[in-house]
Amino acid sequence: MASASGSGAPEGPEALRRRRILSSRLYLDDVPSSSSKAPVVYSPAYDISFNGMEKQHPFDSSKWGRVRNSLEDAGLLQSDRIVEPLEASEDDLLVVHSESYLNSLESSEKVARIVEVPAVALLPNLLVQQKLLYPFRKQVGGSVLSAKLALEKGWAINIGGGFHHCSAQEGGGFCAYADISLCINFAFIRLNISRVMIIDLDAHQGNGHEKDFGSDGRVYTLDMYNSGIYPFDHVAKKYIDQKVELDSGTKTEDYLENLDKALKLCTAGEGEQTEGALLVLLC
Repeated sequence: MASASGSGAPEGPEALRRRRILSSRLYLDDVPSSSSKAPVVYSPAYDISFNGMEKQHPFDSSKWGRVRNSLEDAGLLQSDRIVEPLEASEDDLLVVHSESYLNSLESSEKVARIVEVPAVALLPNLLVQQKLLYPFRKQVGGSVLSAKLALEKGWAINIGGGFHHCSAQEGGGFCAYADISLCINFAFIRLNISRVMIIDLDAHQGNGHEKDFGSDGRVYTLDMYNSGIYPFDHVAKKYIDQKVELDSGTKTEDYLENLDKALKLCTAGEGEQTEGALLVLLC
């Protein structure tokens, strides 16, 4: 077991977590900042391709590259202004995940259950790591970095990540790493953020981050989702500060009306939940 510097005493879990965050390279502190860069984080490594195997899941695993291309085609972004993140290391991931969970990802069967593609279980794990988990880890690095860029620039976008079904203890729903929890934990320590508001507008309930921050009063969660689809996580629902459950077929105008009401409730306390906070928007 590691020891606290100079004391010889065993290092507690919180001290170890803090040390891992402070020693991480994910904030690119050793890379000179440039005003020419936009606060948009992306890597070509985000896209996932298994020679067509990825098409067995309805999730579009190459959407990130198409989003980048669409932004460029529309003249909204130039490729040389994009910030490329580092891959989250094992030490980074251990900030929220246990060693036993990370070790479990060395089983292709385990990964197959998480991404809901049974054929992945038949592949050598080395290939699964390269073709699937490496892109995920790059996206995790992007989510963590985007919080730092948001503090510097006022806003930032990671064209990837948002793995809101993964908690510290378990993955699922095509989410193997809890990038949102990592992003927030890093922000608390490295950016001196005191409060976080998560606005989760993905069609699915964000049960992963809800479980991780359910008892943390610094994190406020607004989750607006279709209650008739995955994940049906009734335990995680208890931790949502404001939930807006919608039905399939909800019309656009009704959706926007519900969203407007929810956002007004978030800020009803005269900034009590937003002042000095990091806003994490998932969509």
